[in-house]
Amino acid sequence: MFVSDDHRFGTDAFLLAKYADIHRNYIVCDLCTGCGIIPLIFCKKEPPKKICAVDIQEEAIGLLKATIEENDLGGIIEPVLGDLREMPNEKLAHESVDLVTVNPPYMTCGSGYEKLSKAQAVARHELMCSIDDVCRTASALLKYGGLIKMCHRPERLADVICAMREANIEPKSVTFVQNIAEERPWLFLISGKKGANAGMNIEKPIILRNADGSYTEDYLGLYD
Repeated sequence: MFVSDDHRFGTDAFLLAKYADIHRNYIVCDLCTGCGIIPLIFCKKEPPKKICAVDIQEEAIGLLKATIEENDLGGIIEPVLGDLREMPNEKLAHESVDLVTVNPPYMTCGSGYEKLSKAQAVARHELMCSIDDVCRTASALLKYGGLIKMCHRPERLADVICAMREANIEPKSVTFVQNIAEERPWLFLISGKKGANAGMNIEKPIILRNADGSYTEDYLGLYD
């Protein structure tokens, strides 16, 4: 897999890929795909019918294209260089997608990105898209009853829920992720369904390490 100093990935990508629970008959769109780690994880075992991997940064899509070519995945993953705020478009039609996954920029604008490279700032801060933009685009792409699976930081939970509901996506399930049981969550995973009725479950948290520092089964299962 091809990565760079500006475009790489962390544990949150593996958590989201596992949480997405894809099916082989799905048409999937991965927004803010970066170097494409989430679509690539989807292809490890039984890939979905098609994955459109969207990012606004040319270098990120270039890295993904190189990985697709090296691994002969051109029939499954379609890299799309573009602004998600301008979707749907000729690449992805209105209400054509079963599942949207997204690991979006976590930070709001003006929250200390000055020391980052431009590419890192765009990936981590809402400079080119907000959570409202993400949810509006996801809703436009999803079929009725389609799902969005997203990871984000706990301090943005209210923002995410409000953005989903404004876009006719009903939050249905939230799972918090903790490094150890005694610590506060550092991430949450959320599932929303387009056009669904109200009602959300808080699931059992994912704990990554035991009290002695060893990895839990939840953590080890991410890398099967």
